[in-house]
Amino acid sequence: MVSDKDLSVIANLLRRDVLQMTSAAGSGHPTSCLSCAEILSTLFFNEMSYDTSNANNPNNDEFILSKGHAAPILYAALKRAGCISDDLLSLRKLSSNLEGHPIPSSIKWVKAATGSLGQGLSIGLGMALAAKLQKRNYRTYVLLGDSECAEGQVWEAAQLASYYKLDNLCAIIDINKLGQRGETMLAHDITSYKKRFESFGWFAIEADGHKISELGKAFAKARKSKKPFVILAKTIKGKGVSFLEEKNGWHGKALNERELTMALKEIPEAKMPKVEIVKPKNVSENYEINKVVLNNYKFGEEVATREAYGKALASIAEADSSVLVFDAEVSNSTFAEKVKETRPEQFIECFIAEQNMIGMSLGASVKGHKTFASTFSAFLTRAHDQLRMASLSKANIAICGSHAGVSIGEDGASQMGLEDIALFRSLPNSIIFYPSDAVSTEKLVNLAYQLPGIKYLRTTRAKTPVIYRNNEEFMLGEFKALKSSSFDSLVLVGAGITLHETLKAHATLEKKGIKTAVIDLYCVKPFNSKKFIEFVQKHGSKLVIAEDHYTEGGIGEMLTHVCANTNFKISHLAIKQIPHSGTPQELLEKYGIDAEAIVNTAKAMIE
Repeated sequence: MVSDKDLSVIANLLRRDVLQMTSAAGSGHPTSCLSCAEILSTLFFNEMSYDTSNANNPNNDEFILSKGHAAPILYAALKRAGCISDDLLSLRKLSSNLEGHPIPSSIKWVKAATGSLGQGLSIGLGMALAAKLQKRNYRTYVLLGDSECAEGQVWEAAQLASYYKLDNLCAIIDINKLGQRGETMLAHDITSYKKRFESFGWFAIEADGHKISELGKAFAKARKSKKPFVILAKTIKGKGVSFLEEKNGWHGKALNERELTMALKEIPEAKMPKVEIVKPKNVSENYEINKVVLNNYKFGEEVATREAYGKALASIAEADSSVLVFDAEVSNSTFAEKVKETRPEQFIECFIAEQNMIGMSLGASVKGHKTFASTFSAFLTRAHDQLRMASLSKANIAICGSHAGVSIGEDGASQMGLEDIALFRSLPNSIIFYPSDAVSTEKLVNLAYQLPGIKYLRTTRAKTPVIYRNNEEFMLGEFKALKSSSFDSLVLVGAGITLHETLKAHATLEKKGIKTAVIDLYCVKPFNSKKFIEFVQKHGSKLVIAEDHYTEGGIGEMLTHVCANTNFKISHLAIKQIPHSGTPQELLEKYGIDAEAIVNTAKAMIE
């Protein structure tokens, strides 16, 4: 145990570090750091157990700085603890690991990128859940700012944490009353915070965030709690510097040289106390991993790609106990329920809270799980920011968006994922698979399982015929030429549901004496552009692209960019207006992406 006096000394050393770091950088959020100095001091030097020489010890207690703008004090704590050796005064410089907001690619102790507020508790929830599933004793701590408690995702996470009885999860709210432009919604109304968290099934306790003794007692109670635990730390923004304390207008402003000199005179300088951080045992992972048994399908049988996704996923989960499958209460539609039927302990019901689902998936993946998350493709758009941050975190997550496009039929436009390819294309280093039948789905789900990073699988509602043999191979970045000859006038490109319309169009055109090649563009990103261009050049240098997606950001836009420096003639069939309810075939016809539209477009291009 470290004495309260020593922890107070460390808190002030952290304050001095922060002020000097941000002034050297000329930017940052010093006042947001000053308010949580005692919290970080108590956590890192007395409460948490972690191996300072190994950030990836699976038994380390985990810390998520949800209020990511307070990064300087996190870096200072890590430096004082001996976890990092970086020069703190290099903060925010191009050559420095100490970025403006925490990001894993720069600091290995940062497990997830934060800074887009409201997401940290979901990530911590995923970590805490992983501890339960792995039967590990580590605890997860999440520091939130009071401003970000206005975000709905915080409460998505809060309700699910109590549902799963995560007594190993501890949130600390730095309630310093002031946000970016003035007072927060509740200011210092701790009673209202307490009632809200208690209503979500948490044990909530108030503490003076600047009294080490009160914080210590609160953390001790948290370790004994049978519920998720939240410490409502009443703090003062800018604490320790008289001209900053509780003063509005200082958020995100570094002190100039004169102000820094004045501030440092008010904060006691001392030697760093000797602190022995408790190191956990390094217990290795204990997953059962076997060879995945692939599902086989009969050529020509009708199977929805969403159902093939569920069957493939169940086979993977049966083979690998590290796989976790998250679903947003639509598992009987995404067919993720196949996992629940065979490996219920590897299925996590997230209910209708897609933002929290992605954050949880990220948190669990950080702790060694291979995670899959699924919902309707349309509903993934509400989690775009969470996916963006997961991408910055270099997350290893596969996401399945089912019920894509107008082909879902009568449910109407609100249920039709028509922006999802654009969404995932915009994420750095993302992978996008778009299977068209059960066999391609089976192989692409298994490929997603093997590949790192953010992977997106776009599946459809309608049943489609199996067009591939079970021994067909699917490679990252490639495409399939299903039809081709030496006499082709043009190339027809489809994916998913439109591939089948393209094959129908090919047959119709052939009867009319028009030879065409057909490409299955099953991998939208990455893409072998050179091979594609060479193929089109050999087959007429004309393209008809049909996709069940809006024009913007989809396959057609991608291929148009790929072919920008060619002389190819390109026609792009896509959804160009807000669609209406109707039967799938009616909608494919109405919005001009069915076989007849492809035929007419192809004929017009060669006449």
